[in-house]
Amino acid sequence: MHIDDLIRRELPAAARGDAHAYGRIVAASQNAVTAVALAITRDVPASEDIAQEAFLSAWKHLPRLQNAASFMPWLRQITRNLARDHLRASRNRPLDGEAAELAIARAADPGQCPAGLLLDQERDAIAAELISELPEESREVLLLYYREGQNSRQVAELLGLSDAAVRKRLSRARRCLRSELLERFRDFASGSAPGTAFAVAVTAALGGISKPAAAAGVATTGGTLAGGVAGKLLFGGIGAVFTGLVSGALTAWAMRWVLSRYADNDTERRAILRCYDVYLLTGLGCLALCLGCYALFDARLPFYAAVTATFIVLNYQLLGPLARTMTPLVQRDAQRNPRTAYWRTLGYRLSFGPSGVLISNITVVAMLVLLHFKTA
Repeated sequence: MHIDDLIRRELPAAARGDAHAYGRIVAASQNAVTAVALAITRDVPASEDIAQEAFLSAWKHLPRLQNAASFMPWLRQITRNLARDHLRASRNRPLDGEAAELAIARAADPGQCPAGLLLDQERDAIAAELISELPEESREVLLLYYREGQNSRQVAELLGLSDAAVRKRLSRARRCLRSELLERFRDFASGSAPGTAFAVAVTAALGGISKPAAAAGVATTGGTLAGGVAGKLLFGGIGAVFTGLVSGALTAWAMRWVLSRYADNDTERRAILRCYDVYLLTGLGCLALCLGCYALFDARLPFYAAVTATFIVLNYQLLGPLARTMTPLVQRDAQRNPRTAYWRTLGYRLSFGPSGVLISNITVVAMLVLLHFKTA
Protein backbone atom coordinates (compact mmCIF):
# COMPACT_ATOMS: atom_id res chain seq x y z
CA MET A 1 0.00 0.00 0.00
CA HIS A 2 1.30 3.48 -0.88
CA ILE A 3 2.14 5.80 1.99
CA ASP A 4 -0.49 8.31 0.84
CA ASP A 5 -3.20 5.64 0.90
CA LEU A 6 -2.14 4.48 4.35
CA ILE A 7 -2.17 8.03 5.69
CA ARG A 8 -5.63 8.70 4.25
CA ARG A 9 -6.86 5.49 5.90
CA GLU A 10 -5.27 5.96 9.30
CA LEU A 11 -5.13 9.73 9.81
CA PRO A 12 -8.81 10.29 10.71
CA ALA A 13 -8.57 7.75 13.53
CA ALA A 14 -5.21 9.16 14.62
CA ALA A 15 -6.67 12.67 14.75
CA ARG A 16 -9.39 11.34 17.07
CA GLY A 17 -6.70 10.06 19.43
CA ASP A 18 -6.09 6.52 18.17
CA ALA A 19 -2.41 6.04 19.03
CA HIS A 20 -2.20 2.71 17.23
CA ALA A 21 -3.39 4.27 13.97
CA TYR A 22 -0.72 6.93 14.37
CA GLY A 23 1.84 4.23 15.18
CA ARG A 24 1.18 2.62 11.81
CA ILE A 25 1.82 5.97 10.14
CA VAL A 26 5.07 6.26 12.09
CA ALA A 27 6.18 2.79 10.99
CA ALA A 28 5.48 3.61 7.34
CA SER A 29 7.21 7.00 7.33
CA GLN A 30 10.06 6.58 9.85
CA ASN A 31 12.69 5.96 7.15
CA ALA A 32 11.83 9.23 5.45
CA VAL A 33 11.73 11.30 8.63
CA THR A 34 15.00 9.95 10.02
CA ALA A 35 16.66 10.40 6.61
CA VAL A 36 15.60 14.05 6.55
CA ALA A 37 17.06 14.56 10.01
CA LEU A 38 20.23 12.60 9.23
CA ALA A 39 20.86 14.54 6.04
CA ILE A 40 21.07 17.72 8.13
CA THR A 41 22.70 16.52 11.36
CA ARG A 42 24.96 13.75 9.94
CA ASP A 43 24.52 12.05 13.29
CA VAL A 44 22.52 8.80 13.49
CA PRO A 45 21.52 8.92 17.19
CA ALA A 46 20.64 12.60 16.93
CA SER A 47 18.59 11.99 13.79
CA GLU A 48 16.48 9.37 15.57
CA ASP A 49 15.95 11.65 18.58
CA ILE A 50 14.90 14.46 16.27
CA ALA A 51 12.60 12.18 14.29
CA GLN A 52 10.93 10.99 17.48
CA GLU A 53 10.46 14.58 18.61
CA ALA A 54 8.99 15.45 15.20
CA PHE A 55 6.48 12.60 15.36
CA LEU A 56 5.45 13.56 18.89
CA SER A 57 5.08 17.21 17.92
CA ALA A 58 2.95 16.27 14.90
CA TRP A 59 0.79 14.02 17.09
CA LYS A 60 0.23 16.86 19.55
CA HIS A 61 -0.96 19.23 16.83
CA LEU A 62 -2.63 16.65 14.59
CA PRO A 63 -6.21 17.92 15.14
CA ARG A 64 -5.20 21.18 13.44
CA LEU A 65 -4.35 19.41 10.18
CA GLN A 66 -7.20 19.81 7.73
CA ASN A 67 -5.92 17.82 4.75
CA ALA A 68 -4.36 14.34 4.89
CA ALA A 69 -2.32 15.14 1.77
CA SER A 70 -0.52 17.84 3.76
CA PHE A 71 0.66 15.48 6.49
CA MET A 72 3.98 14.34 5.00
CA PRO A 73 5.09 17.82 3.79
CA TRP A 74 4.14 19.20 7.21
CA LEU A 75 6.01 16.42 9.03
CA ARG A 76 9.12 16.85 6.87
CA GLN A 77 9.17 20.57 7.60
CA ILE A 78 8.83 19.97 11.34
CA THR A 79 11.77 17.57 11.10
CA ARG A 80 13.95 20.00 9.16
CA ASN A 81 13.25 22.80 11.63
CA LEU A 82 14.11 20.59 14.59
CA ALA A 83 17.28 19.33 12.90
CA ARG A 84 18.48 22.87 12.17
CA ASP A 85 17.72 23.89 15.74
CA HIS A 86 19.80 20.94 16.88
CA LEU A 87 22.75 22.07 14.77
CA ARG A 88 22.55 25.59 16.10
CA ALA A 89 22.47 24.35 19.66
CA SER A 90 25.16 21.72 19.24
CA ARG A 91 28.80 22.39 19.82
CA ASN A 92 29.83 19.49 17.59
CA ARG A 93 30.25 20.56 13.98
CA PRO A 94 30.60 18.34 10.92
CA LEU A 95 34.18 17.47 9.95
CA ASP A 96 35.72 19.46 7.15
CA GLY A 97 39.07 19.88 5.46
CA GLU A 98 41.73 17.33 6.34
CA ALA A 99 39.55 15.76 9.04
CA ALA A 100 36.86 15.02 6.49
CA GLU A 101 39.40 13.52 4.06
CA LEU A 102 40.75 11.29 6.82
CA ALA A 103 37.22 10.15 7.69
CA ILE A 104 36.50 9.27 4.07
CA ALA A 105 39.79 7.42 3.72
CA ARG A 106 39.03 5.36 6.82
CA ALA A 107 35.53 4.61 5.61
CA ALA A 108 36.93 3.36 2.32
CA ASP A 109 39.63 1.21 3.92
CA PRO A 110 39.15 0.34 7.60
CA GLY A 111 42.34 -1.73 7.37
CA GLN A 112 44.34 1.51 7.46
CA CYS A 113 43.35 1.93 11.09
CA PRO A 114 45.64 0.35 13.70
CA ALA A 115 45.05 -3.39 13.80
CA GLY A 116 41.76 -2.88 11.88
CA LEU A 117 39.84 -2.96 15.18
CA LEU A 118 37.34 -0.17 14.66
CA LEU A 119 34.04 -0.87 16.43
CA ASP A 120 30.81 -0.88 14.44
CA GLN A 121 29.67 2.34 16.05
CA GLU A 122 32.93 4.05 15.16
CA ARG A 123 32.66 2.93 11.55
CA ASP A 124 29.10 4.22 11.39
CA ALA A 125 30.17 7.57 12.79
CA ILE A 126 32.89 7.82 10.13
CA ALA A 127 30.56 6.71 7.36
CA ALA A 128 28.07 9.38 8.37
CA GLU A 129 30.60 12.00 7.32
CA LEU A 130 30.15 10.81 3.75
CA ILE A 131 26.90 12.73 3.79
CA SER A 132 28.94 15.94 3.80
CA GLU A 133 30.40 14.98 0.43
CA LEU A 134 26.99 14.96 -1.22
CA PRO A 135 25.11 17.93 -2.65
CA GLU A 136 22.68 19.13 -0.01
CA GLU A 137 19.64 18.50 -2.18
CA SER A 138 20.72 14.89 -2.81
CA ARG A 139 21.38 13.78 0.76
CA GLU A 140 17.81 12.93 1.71
CA VAL A 141 17.21 11.23 -1.61
CA LEU A 142 20.27 8.96 -1.52
CA LEU A 143 19.78 8.00 2.14
CA LEU A 144 16.15 7.13 1.61
CA TYR A 145 16.87 5.42 -1.71
CA TYR A 146 18.99 2.79 0.03
CA ARG A 147 16.64 2.54 3.00
CA GLU A 148 13.64 1.91 0.76
CA GLY A 149 15.18 -0.93 -1.23
CA GLN A 150 16.42 1.35 -4.04
CA ASN A 151 12.87 2.16 -5.11
CA SER A 152 12.95 5.63 -6.64
CA ARG A 153 9.16 5.88 -6.89
CA GLN A 154 8.79 5.14 -3.18
CA VAL A 155 11.41 7.79 -2.43
CA ALA A 156 9.55 10.27 -4.61
CA GLU A 157 6.31 9.62 -2.78
CA LEU A 158 7.87 9.91 0.68
CA LEU A 159 9.71 13.13 -0.15
CA GLY A 160 6.97 14.73 -2.23
CA LEU A 161 9.05 14.82 -5.41
CA SER A 162 8.57 13.57 -8.94
CA ASP A 163 10.26 10.34 -9.92
CA ALA A 164 12.27 12.24 -12.53
CA ALA A 165 13.55 14.67 -9.88
CA VAL A 166 14.57 11.79 -7.66
CA ARG A 167 16.47 10.07 -10.46
CA LYS A 168 18.24 13.32 -11.34
CA ARG A 169 19.38 13.84 -7.76
CA LEU A 170 20.47 10.23 -7.48
CA SER A 171 22.58 10.61 -10.60
CA ARG A 172 24.20 13.75 -9.25
CA ALA A 173 24.89 12.09 -5.89
CA ARG A 174 26.52 9.08 -7.55
CA ARG A 175 28.83 11.37 -9.49
CA CYS A 176 30.02 12.91 -6.24
CA LEU A 177 31.18 9.64 -4.65
CA ARG A 178 33.70 7.14 -5.91
CA SER A 179 32.30 3.66 -6.44
CA GLU A 180 33.96 2.19 -3.35
CA LEU A 181 32.65 5.04 -1.20
CA LEU A 182 29.21 4.74 -2.75
CA GLU A 183 29.10 1.07 -1.81
CA ARG A 184 30.09 1.90 1.76
CA PHE A 185 27.50 4.67 1.85
CA ARG A 186 24.84 2.17 0.74
CA ASP A 187 25.77 -0.15 3.60
CA PHE A 188 25.76 2.75 6.03
CA ALA A 189 22.38 4.08 4.86
CA SER A 190 20.61 0.73 5.04
CA GLY A 191 22.38 -0.37 8.21
CA SER A 192 21.51 2.81 10.10
CA ALA A 193 17.81 2.73 9.21
CA PRO A 194 15.51 2.63 12.24
CA GLY A 195 13.90 -0.72 13.02
CA THR A 196 10.55 -1.68 14.46
CA ALA A 197 11.73 -0.64 17.93
CA PHE A 198 11.72 2.99 16.81
CA ALA A 199 8.02 3.01 15.88
CA VAL A 200 7.19 1.04 19.02
CA ALA A 201 9.01 3.61 21.18
CA VAL A 202 7.23 6.53 19.50
CA THR A 203 3.82 4.88 19.85
CA ALA A 204 4.46 4.04 23.51
CA ALA A 205 5.59 7.63 24.13
CA LEU A 206 2.20 8.94 23.02
CA GLY A 207 0.93 8.05 26.47
CA GLY A 208 -1.07 5.31 28.11
CA ILE A 209 0.25 2.50 25.90
CA SER A 210 2.54 -0.30 26.97
CA LYS A 211 5.38 -1.29 24.66
CA PRO A 212 3.91 -4.77 23.98
CA ALA A 213 0.60 -3.16 22.98
CA ALA A 214 2.44 -0.59 20.87
CA ALA A 215 4.42 -3.35 19.17
CA ALA A 216 1.23 -5.24 18.41
CA GLY A 217 -0.30 -2.18 16.78
CA VAL A 218 2.83 -1.35 14.79
CA ALA A 219 3.24 -4.95 13.65
CA THR A 220 0.05 -4.68 11.64
CA THR A 221 1.52 -2.06 9.33
CA GLY A 222 1.62 -3.32 5.75
CA GLY A 223 0.18 -3.13 2.31
CA THR A 224 -2.42 -5.85 2.72
CA LEU A 225 -6.05 -5.66 3.67
CA ALA A 226 -5.36 -8.17 6.44
CA GLY A 227 -2.87 -5.76 7.96
CA GLY A 228 -5.40 -2.96 7.96
CA VAL A 229 -8.15 -5.12 9.41
CA ALA A 230 -5.97 -6.57 12.15
CA GLY A 231 -4.55 -3.21 13.10
CA LYS A 232 -7.92 -1.54 13.37
CA LEU A 233 -9.80 -4.39 14.97
CA LEU A 234 -7.48 -6.34 17.21
CA PHE A 235 -6.13 -3.32 19.01
CA GLY A 236 -8.67 -0.57 18.38
CA GLY A 237 -11.99 0.26 20.00
CA ILE A 238 -13.69 -2.71 18.31
CA GLY A 239 -11.21 -5.10 19.93
CA ALA A 240 -13.52 -6.00 22.80
CA VAL A 241 -16.35 -6.86 20.43
CA PHE A 242 -14.02 -8.87 18.20
CA THR A 243 -12.64 -10.78 21.19
CA GLY A 244 -16.16 -11.53 22.37
CA LEU A 245 -17.12 -12.84 18.95
CA VAL A 246 -14.06 -15.08 18.80
CA SER A 247 -14.66 -16.51 22.26
CA GLY A 248 -18.31 -17.01 21.30
CA ALA A 249 -17.24 -18.90 18.17
CA LEU A 250 -15.04 -21.18 20.27
CA THR A 251 -17.94 -21.85 22.62
CA ALA A 252 -20.20 -22.55 19.66
CA TRP A 253 -17.68 -25.07 18.34
CA ALA A 254 -17.76 -26.87 21.70
CA MET A 255 -21.57 -26.90 21.53
CA ARG A 256 -21.25 -28.83 18.28
CA TRP A 257 -20.05 -31.79 20.32
CA VAL A 258 -22.82 -31.30 22.88
CA LEU A 259 -25.54 -31.36 20.23
CA SER A 260 -24.15 -34.47 18.55
CA ARG A 261 -24.70 -36.41 21.79
CA TYR A 262 -28.47 -36.22 21.25
CA ALA A 263 -28.08 -38.57 18.26
CA ASP A 264 -28.78 -42.29 18.58
CA ASN A 265 -27.24 -43.28 15.25
CA ASP A 266 -25.01 -42.01 12.47
CA THR A 267 -27.91 -40.73 10.38
CA GLU A 268 -29.12 -38.46 13.20
CA ARG A 269 -25.58 -37.35 13.98
CA ARG A 270 -24.92 -36.39 10.37
CA ALA A 271 -28.19 -34.44 10.22
CA ILE A 272 -27.30 -32.51 13.39
CA LEU A 273 -23.75 -31.73 12.29
CA ARG A 274 -24.88 -30.73 8.81
CA CYS A 275 -27.28 -28.12 10.21
CA TYR A 276 -24.85 -26.93 12.83
CA ASP A 277 -21.89 -26.71 10.44
CA VAL A 278 -23.96 -24.58 8.09
CA TYR A 279 -24.75 -22.33 11.07
CA LEU A 280 -21.06 -22.05 12.02
CA LEU A 281 -19.89 -21.36 8.47
CA THR A 282 -22.64 -18.80 7.99
CA GLY A 283 -21.60 -17.15 11.26
CA LEU A 284 -17.96 -16.95 10.17
CA GLY A 285 -19.00 -15.46 6.84
CA CYS A 286 -21.12 -12.86 8.59
CA LEU A 287 -18.25 -12.09 10.97
CA ALA A 288 -15.92 -11.51 8.02
CA LEU A 289 -18.53 -9.22 6.44
CA CYS A 290 -18.84 -7.16 9.64
CA LEU A 291 -15.08 -6.84 10.07
CA GLY A 292 -14.62 -5.93 6.44
CA CYS A 293 -17.25 -3.20 6.63
CA TYR A 294 -15.67 -1.80 9.77
CA ALA A 295 -12.19 -1.80 8.23
CA LEU A 296 -13.08 -0.46 4.79
CA PHE A 297 -15.64 2.23 5.56
CA ASP A 298 -15.17 5.27 7.78
CA ALA A 299 -18.94 5.66 8.08
CA ARG A 300 -20.67 3.41 10.62
CA LEU A 301 -23.79 2.72 8.58
CA PRO A 302 -22.27 -0.13 6.48
CA PHE A 303 -20.98 -1.81 9.65
CA TYR A 304 -24.34 -1.56 11.42
CA ALA A 305 -26.11 -2.80 8.29
CA ALA A 306 -23.80 -5.83 8.21
CA VAL A 307 -24.50 -6.51 11.90
CA THR A 308 -28.25 -6.31 11.27
CA ALA A 309 -27.97 -8.75 8.37
CA THR A 310 -25.96 -11.06 10.64
CA PHE A 311 -28.75 -11.02 13.24
CA ILE A 312 -31.36 -11.93 10.65
CA VAL A 313 -29.38 -14.73 9.03
CA LEU A 314 -28.10 -16.37 12.22
CA ASN A 315 -31.43 -16.10 14.03
CA TYR A 316 -33.05 -17.85 11.09
CA GLN A 317 -30.43 -20.62 11.20
CA LEU A 318 -31.05 -21.21 14.92
CA LEU A 319 -34.84 -20.95 14.93
CA GLY A 320 -35.38 -22.60 11.55
CA PRO A 321 -33.30 -25.53 10.23
CA LEU A 322 -31.48 -26.29 13.48
CA ALA A 323 -34.66 -26.13 15.57
CA ARG A 324 -36.51 -28.46 13.18
CA THR A 325 -33.70 -31.00 13.46
CA MET A 326 -33.11 -30.76 17.20
CA THR A 327 -36.61 -30.35 18.69
CA PRO A 328 -37.70 -34.02 18.22
CA LEU A 329 -34.38 -35.24 19.61
CA VAL A 330 -34.51 -32.97 22.65
CA GLN A 331 -38.10 -34.07 23.36
CA ARG A 332 -37.09 -37.71 23.04
CA ASP A 333 -34.27 -37.20 25.49
CA ALA A 334 -36.65 -35.55 27.98
CA GLN A 335 -39.12 -38.42 27.79
CA ARG A 336 -36.46 -41.04 28.46
CA ASN A 337 -35.35 -39.58 31.77
CA PRO A 338 -37.13 -36.37 32.81
CA ARG A 339 -35.03 -35.91 35.98
CA THR A 340 -31.58 -35.90 34.34
CA ALA A 341 -32.79 -34.32 31.10
CA TYR A 342 -34.06 -31.15 32.81
CA TRP A 343 -30.69 -29.35 32.91
CA ARG A 344 -29.73 -30.48 29.43
CA THR A 345 -33.02 -29.18 28.03
CA LEU A 346 -32.63 -25.88 29.89
CA GLY A 347 -29.08 -25.51 28.56
CA TYR A 348 -30.24 -26.17 25.02
CA ARG A 349 -33.04 -23.59 25.26
CA LEU A 350 -30.71 -20.93 26.69
CA SER A 351 -28.14 -21.63 23.97
CA PHE A 352 -30.17 -22.31 20.84
CA GLY A 353 -33.84 -21.79 21.65
CA PRO A 354 -35.87 -18.57 21.43
CA SER A 355 -34.81 -17.53 24.95
CA GLY A 356 -31.13 -17.95 24.13
CA VAL A 357 -31.49 -16.10 20.84
CA LEU A 358 -33.20 -13.20 22.59
CA ILE A 359 -30.53 -13.02 25.31
CA SER A 360 -27.67 -13.11 22.81
CA ASN A 361 -29.29 -10.45 20.63
CA ILE A 362 -29.78 -8.12 23.59
CA THR A 363 -26.18 -8.68 24.72
CA VAL A 364 -24.66 -7.90 21.33
CA VAL A 365 -26.89 -4.85 20.83
CA ALA A 366 -25.86 -3.55 24.26
CA MET A 367 -22.19 -3.98 23.34
CA LEU A 368 -22.68 -2.11 20.08
CA VAL A 369 -24.49 0.72 21.84
CA LEU A 370 -21.64 1.04 24.32
CA LEU A 371 -19.13 0.97 21.48
CA HIS A 372 -21.06 3.61 19.59
CA PHE A 373 -21.05 6.09 22.47
CA LYS A 374 -17.46 5.28 23.44
CA THR A 375 -16.14 6.05 19.96
CA ALA A 376 -18.52 8.88 19.14
